[in-house]
Amino acid sequence: MSDYNRTDFTNPSTFILRGIPGLEAAHIWISIPFCAMYAIAVLGNFSILFIVKTEQSLHEPMFYFLCMLAITDLVMSASTIPKMLSIFWFNSREISFTACLTQMYFVHSLSGMESGILVAMAFDRYVAICDPLRHSSTLTNSVVAKIGLAVVLRSGILALPYPFLVRQWPYCRTNIIPHFYCQHIAVVKLACTDIRISSYYGLFDLLFVIGMDGFFIAISYIQILRAIFRLPTKDARLKTFGTCISHLCAISALYVPDLFSSLMFRFGHNVPLHFLVLISGVYHMVPPVLHPIIYGVRTKQIRGRLLELFTHKDT
Repeated sequence: MSDYNRTDFTNPSTFILRGIPGLEAAHIWISIPFCAMYAIAVLGNFSILFIVKTEQSLHEPMFYFLCMLAITDLVMSASTIPKMLSIFWFNSREISFTACLTQMYFVHSLSGMESGILVAMAFDRYVAICDPLRHSSTLTNSVVAKIGLAVVLRSGILALPYPFLVRQWPYCRTNIIPHFYCQHIAVVKLACTDIRISSYYGLFDLLFVIGMDGFFIAISYIQILRAIFRLPTKDARLKTFGTCISHLCAISALYVPDLFSSLMFRFGHNVPLHFLVLISGVYHMVPPVLHPIIYGVRTKQIRGRLLELFTHKDT
């Protein structure tokens, strides 16, 4: 590893990923829960996609958005966790400069897509509760597809500056990244120049996406709560609000780890590095694992279809 500690280069051909710095001896043990979570995420999200595809009654806007979320979660976890496991199991630490930039781009764009899909799901809940008679005419298949395209374009465009800025910086210190993937802040800190533009843009992107999406979600739920409180009975209010619980849990599963991880990496200067990297790993696994569990448990149609599949399998 000492060969990589100090070299003279402008753009390295490869970076070296350390995994979780300071916990290299425990990599095998750490890999066990991450491997289990990855398996659960893959199985859970593919189950959601299979059930929605095969069950005609689930061909509705909410479940289309849920499928978009499942696909995003699958690609997000696949963009980082397999490389992490290859580091832990096979000591495969090298990643090319181009692959590093590509991974960085996908992580940031997919994170923005997840947030945008949650906004779309909030809009679906708003229309379903506040204007149920126009739900089918408002959220047609064409509108759902256009919303999905807008989410992809917005996230893809906002993520473009990350690799372009990283590519232009000179790297003359080291090519060892103290992380298990090409995290933006971890990479730009290796540059031997003023990186404030990259740092400020990363903070702007985080606050802009979460701020804007959080604002629209909050507006949707203010209107939803107003409609719920106008319902005549307590049971009706609880039943209607129950249709939003899954979405609220999904929001918490994405935003809380995302904000915590991003802000800790920027401002947690006295926090041990291995703790920061572990938190980042948890952030990458929590939403893909929890989203299918949340919707599988809370959504009657999906839960019933799952039970039906397992019952038929047992018989």
